[in-house]
Amino acid sequence: MKKYSSKLKTALFIVLALPCCYASAQTKTEEAKMKAFVTSLMGKMTLDEKIGQLNLVTVGRATTGSVVNKGVEEKIKKGDIGGVFGIYGAGDISKIQDLAVKNSRLHIPLIFGLDVIHGHKTIFPIPLGVSATWDLGLIEQSARVAAKEATAEGLNWVFSPMVDIARDPRWGRISEGAGEDPWYGSQVAKAMVKGYQGSDLKNADAVMACVKHFALYGGAEAGREYNTVDMSLIKMYQDYLPPYKAAVDAGAGSFMSSFNTINGIPATGNKWLLTDLLRKQWGFKGFVVSDYTAVSELTNHGLGDLQTVSALALKAGLDMDMVSEGFLTTLKKSLKDGKVTLQQIDLACRRVLEAKYKLGLFDNPKKSIDPEREKQDVFTDDNRKFARKIAEHSFVLLKNKAQILPLKKSGTIALVGPLADNHSEMLGTWVVAGDPGKSVSVLEGIKNTVGTDVNILYARGSNITDDSLLNARSYFFGMKQMKDSRPPQEMIDEAVETAKKADVVVAVVGESANMSGESSSRSDINIPETQRDLLKALVKTGKPLVIVLFNGRPLTLTWEDAHADAILDAWAPGTEAGNAIADVLFGNYNPSGKITATFPRSVGQIPIYYNHKNTGRPFDGKGVAKFKSDYIDISNDPLYPFGYGLSYTTFKYGDIKLDKTKLKGDETLKATVTVTNTGQYAGEEVVQLYISDPVASISRSVKELKNYQKIMLQPGESREVTFNVTTNDLKFYNNQLVYDWEPGEFVVQIGGNSNDTHTASVHWAK
Repeated sequence: MKKYSSKLKTALFIVLALPCCYASAQTKTEEAKMKAFVTSLMGKMTLDEKIGQLNLVTVGRATTGSVVNKGVEEKIKKGDIGGVFGIYGAGDISKIQDLAVKNSRLHIPLIFGLDVIHGHKTIFPIPLGVSATWDLGLIEQSARVAAKEATAEGLNWVFSPMVDIARDPRWGRISEGAGEDPWYGSQVAKAMVKGYQGSDLKNADAVMACVKHFALYGGAEAGREYNTVDMSLIKMYQDYLPPYKAAVDAGAGSFMSSFNTINGIPATGNKWLLTDLLRKQWGFKGFVVSDYTAVSELTNHGLGDLQTVSALALKAGLDMDMVSEGFLTTLKKSLKDGKVTLQQIDLACRRVLEAKYKLGLFDNPKKSIDPEREKQDVFTDDNRKFARKIAEHSFVLLKNKAQILPLKKSGTIALVGPLADNHSEMLGTWVVAGDPGKSVSVLEGIKNTVGTDVNILYARGSNITDDSLLNARSYFFGMKQMKDSRPPQEMIDEAVETAKKADVVVAVVGESANMSGESSSRSDINIPETQRDLLKALVKTGKPLVIVLFNGRPLTLTWEDAHADAILDAWAPGTEAGNAIADVLFGNYNPSGKITATFPRSVGQIPIYYNHKNTGRPFDGKGVAKFKSDYIDISNDPLYPFGYGLSYTTFKYGDIKLDKTKLKGDETLKATVTVTNTGQYAGEEVVQLYISDPVASISRSVKELKNYQKIMLQPGESREVTFNVTTNDLKFYNNQLVYDWEPGEFVVQIGGNSNDTHTASVHWAK
């Protein structure tokens, strides 16, 4: 090793440290400029104008409630509105922005938001499907592409990502998140924020992320939308809060409060949540907006009239009121009555103005509005190619008996099911700007892939549902099911006759787009009965049956798993649905997805998740079950465990090799496993690392995901996969809510899913 003089070492240190120091100094200078600008502007503002900045309204194109704001144009001119959502398009947004910057007294620009959940015009798989890629690069890129399209249509703020941990698949909005694991959910949250916001929020193609729903929304009792949440602080900190914290650390510019209660107080009026935790503990510097009419809904929670709850929300740390207009209509009176202070109003106003400053809207209120970009950057061929790629990577092969998949590009295929030749259901839940008519159906995708090499026979077979109540509640805002008026048995008979003429049957079945998502909780998460009747009839033909499953949640598939030859979970794949499905069915891409939410055998097992606590009377599935923690009518085990997913090839895991079995302090443990592709296809495998802490001061989860690596292996190829484990991977929240690790034994587990792992033990001393 070369030896350097102390002066040279000092010089080298200074040179190496310069970029970091320069960046830090530059950030402080920018913050000082921002604060000076906002302070100067606020010095010119009237009380009414300050309150106006706290008012977010919808103009009615895309709503999640029954209220649509009135008199928007005049309010903008008066300075009574700080932001608008529910509209997109460069032309329309340009006109509305002109109302603010040309006609209001102080020319303060508006912020424009929209629900850009899984793509803007080019639609990707639902977020639960995207999470199944286990590819953070693809996940970040999906947000980046969405941001470019959204900004090209004038938007600068997106109500995404949703980072709620969800362990109850009855809850419809499980479709919008990354599943049940806090560590993986945190990685996805960071990737999405980075993708949306880019390197600089002032860039024309950057949008400000709005992280939702803060907090614990995925823990709603009974899996019912908007319902109460009640959990211990340890459960909050250990299992539900980490993805929100990760989003803060990633620099998210805004947060959205949730509808549910936390410790008995609704989130929108919860000072502990919005101020003590989010700002003081975590250091969040952005602004907080309520969810749709959440301020006025505090009255339904029993907290008082609109004036009372609006004051409560402001004092709790809410900065912007979505749709309720409680801030706009009551804060001035509350200030006069002494229920709020001018300092509290000023603080909320400052946070909203700072967001607009960070976005560069004061320098250029139309920074993203460019008709040429709208023509060139939206729904491009490249974006569609990416949509096809991420859809392929999201699919999870749940079953593949006798290697029936991939299908041969020859012979005759019977393609049946209400989702097989259907454009309207390809995009999935809560797609605001996507055009279902531009999506690729499964029938079209197969024809695009195999041409005339395969004889394709099509029969609808059934409707999505014949249950009138389910139909009525699944289709709203004028939407309608693409329905066949023939009797169900006639449709089944036609499908059966079609199947008899084929070598294999591909049944495209599952949920409609609107059977999951917001306000779409289900107590029965089976495939709708009319479709299961179709599947039962197809099984009786004796023909091999491949199910292509559309779903926004884990479904109970015990019958399908027992009777189908193969099941490919395609979620709701988006714009390129049919092309991506065909690519996987015929082996152009080998599926590599792994589920991020456990599939139960029955709703009676819910909530079911892999990282559960142990009990004093655990049942290991062996011997006599009585007086153990089990069911007398069903297995404790899920149908498909967290992290599960098959491939057209097979992978063999060797035993774990540890570089040491006794460690102390801040040492690093290297855990290595050899993975071999033992099949006939090249394939990707998600190698997952779990750690268990058998003895601790509190009861710990049976195991916790701590890392993973996604690798590609050729047939016969082996690779050593090494994980570096540090004491950060051992930490947890104890009963004093201190985040730390305790010395003792730890079990390292590595495998292809949470259930099938190899294990090795170490002792770690402090």
